[in-house]
Amino acid sequence: MKENKQERYVKRPEKRPHGKYDKPSTGNTGKIVSGTVRLTARGVGYVEVEGYKQDIEIDSSRLNTALHGDRVKVQLLPRVENRRQNGEILEIIFRERMQFVGTVNMENGVTFVVADNPKMYTNIILPPHEASGLSQGEKVYVKITQWQDPKENPLGALIKKIGQEGVNNTEMEAIVLERGFDTEFPTPVEQEAAALKNDISADEISKRRDMRDILTFTIDPKDAKDFDDALSFHALPNGTFEIGVHIADVTHYVRPDTALDKEALKRATSLYLVDRTIPMLPETLSNNICSLRPNEDRLTFSAIFSITKDGQITSEWFGRAVIHSDRRLTYEEAQTLLDTPDGSDLSGALNTVNEIAKHLRKKRFEKGAIDFESTEVYFELDPNGKPLAVRVKSRLAANKLIEEWMLLANKRVAEYIAGIDEHAARAFVYRIHDMPDEEKVRELSEFLKTLGYTLKQTDGKVHSKDVNALLKQAQGTAEETLINIATLRSMAKAIYATDNIGHYGLAFEHYTHFTSPIRRYPDIVVHRLLAKYLAGQKVSEEELSHFRNIADYSSRMEQAATDAERASIKYKHTEYLSTHVGEIFDATITGVTEWGMYAETNATKSEGMVRLGSLKGDFYVLDPKHHVLRGERTKKAYRIGDSIRIKVVATDLKRKTIDFVIAE
Repeated sequence: MKENKQERYVKRPEKRPHGKYDKPSTGNTGKIVSGTVRLTARGVGYVEVEGYKQDIEIDSSRLNTALHGDRVKVQLLPRVENRRQNGEILEIIFRERMQFVGTVNMENGVTFVVADNPKMYTNIILPPHEASGLSQGEKVYVKITQWQDPKENPLGALIKKIGQEGVNNTEMEAIVLERGFDTEFPTPVEQEAAALKNDISADEISKRRDMRDILTFTIDPKDAKDFDDALSFHALPNGTFEIGVHIADVTHYVRPDTALDKEALKRATSLYLVDRTIPMLPETLSNNICSLRPNEDRLTFSAIFSITKDGQITSEWFGRAVIHSDRRLTYEEAQTLLDTPDGSDLSGALNTVNEIAKHLRKKRFEKGAIDFESTEVYFELDPNGKPLAVRVKSRLAANKLIEEWMLLANKRVAEYIAGIDEHAARAFVYRIHDMPDEEKVRELSEFLKTLGYTLKQTDGKVHSKDVNALLKQAQGTAEETLINIATLRSMAKAIYATDNIGHYGLAFEHYTHFTSPIRRYPDIVVHRLLAKYLAGQKVSEEELSHFRNIADYSSRMEQAATDAERASIKYKHTEYLSTHVGEIFDATITGVTEWGMYAETNATKSEGMVRLGSLKGDFYVLDPKHHVLRGERTKKAYRIGDSIRIKVVATDLKRKTIDFVIAE
């Protein structure tokens, strides 16, 4: 997070004069404010300023080398009546990024890199000594080294050759690097991981709760290698059950401020692309020492519940344990045992924990948890990574079983910490989800009225129970897809924070991430804090500030990882449909804009664009209030959720775009 900080601060030597078209000074003209730059693909900038309801628009000629995400100082320009406030960037306080993935281009003896990121509006020139050995069309990873004059291109240095564009490995690595992740671990990190011992001493076991004789199993995807959670089952004489949620004890091996710890923090999360995993921890840890593999003793940090069959918790225990997993189940294998029990102890245990999970789930939704059902796909690939087929993932009862027990463990850990005292409640990392923004609620409410639906509100706020009631009301109707999409888009994003505001979507007052320390750094922090509080220790103000920074950083890296995963999926969708140009598919409209509409094929969930110019027989105009494109003459309407037939007419792998037309 902190490396090369000195290279990221840039001061503009002087500001350029305003254009002659500026109107006379009014109000805040000349005032200097600070904010964060957000660029559009057209090169226009918008600066978000805290306390301002509307962003400040920055013409491309007044960006003065500022890039997307930079922290800047802006001088406000004379405001034109009924127009957005404009400004000019005077100073770059902090560079968000200096490194870019792009394609090598050579013209007239000059080698430059065209960035993949559409928000990087200028090419990066590589001096001859940096361009040596590069070839036309090669994908590279470069760093800006010098850029003072906005009229000139920035100079760059080569960090890494990635490969020839269009090759699967090249494109996947480019996606990872572009979003700030590394594909390889530094040598000191690998060495530190290799030096860790896999054996567990008798002394270590004596310090833990020994659960090795208790029936224990894991349930994971069939291609998973990092098993970071397991369930144990033990029937108690009083008719209740002892269910253990056992999580890999990563913090036993990854100690604070070690090379492993610093690298895990830098990555903050594992990435799951279509054809590969970029782990947060070296595979020695993620797939071996920490992975809760069957028939091997493993160290865990566990949450153990005494619970009735209808989901009432009678007691709970948090602490370090040692387990011995009896069976590694895939979701499909677990589902088979749920559907057709075979009389084994494992089958009986699985069905009991599933029945309890159903009660937990029912109670959660009764309290207002929102039930957004999302659809995920997977790709069948040939040995070279080419997609042969796209399949929709099934969401089984076995998936919901594991989800419910992980939610319970996360919730109860957060509740335990919050219940210690006010200081502990404040010095913790929560997973929070805010209520929807009031403006978005207003827009959603107005839109729903056009469909004949009412969204219940209290003082401009909508409770999660009311959102669920809306979704339930729309179930099975022609508007169901439309309402689901519109409602989901009005929701805030869940993030990490030390200030707890609860989790709106789950309807939990206290929630954290405890169950995946192999693949999420916040879970490592939670394990350390839980261990500290269990030992009766306190967290200093300095530590609290550190955890707050980690929470903010982890939220940003989580979003970057999500973007990378979506980009890999989009690339494979584009690659798949590139072999189906000219074919017709049933599809559903997922978005409408001024330039056309987005549609998703029903069979493969591949999203493409039907451009406005391709719609024949009328001139179509966007009605944003009703989320519809409407023909001016015929009044024919295309709205989100409508079923249409489309033909694939073009694909662009470089831009990861798919073009459709309405099939006739």
